[in-house]
Amino acid sequence: MMIAEKEHMELAVSGAAMGLVVAVAGGLVIVALLVWAVRLGIKVREREPAPPLPEEQPQLPETGAVREVQEQREPDEVPQTGDGGERLKPHEIHQSGSKRSDSQDRPRWDAGSGGS
Repeated sequence: MMIAEKEHMELAVSGAAMGLVVAVAGGLVIVALLVWAVRLGIKVREREPAPPLPEEQPQLPETGAVREVQEQREPDEVPQTGDGGERLKPHEIHQSGSKRSDSQDRPRWDAGSGGS
């Protein structure tokens, strides 16, 4: 009976030792892969062009910084061809769906209308 318990104990210890060896080996494989990935990244980065010099950076226009423009827009109607006319071709249609409004006053809600 004593021999059977001793064999189980040796098997349990050898199983734990084997698990430790597998864990350490797995860790070494992961570290090796990470080192390889970093070296590959360094090689790729060396092949890329250098960052632009300060003289090559974008410059402000002579007129200064571009500012935001606020304006009131209104729909730009599609021109009508009339009855039986030819269809409009893409180059005949305006580029934008809206145009600058003649009145630049901001629209206000009237009391009692839909927004109040």
